[in-house]
Amino acid sequence: MNGRRVVGLALVVVGIVVLVVGGVFWTDRDTIVDAGPVQVQTEEREGFTVPPLLGAALIVGGIVLLAIPARRRV
Repeated sequence: MNGRRVVGLALVVVGIVVLVVGGVFWTDRDTIVDAGPVQVQTEEREGFTVPPLLGAALIVGGIVLLAIPARRRV
């Protein structure tokens, strides 16, 4: 498998993940009070969304790379 096919397959996989998940999100936990056995924490969901159009473009680009025939050396 050459480099072009690996990149094409990676683009297709990332595009599908972008369409399914819709972005990258994480939970940020901060400790407000830490007094011995008592802890008070806050949780805040942070992240950013990725437009579905970008996911579709990644899938199309990956399919194009997979569809291009490999060069043959003479």
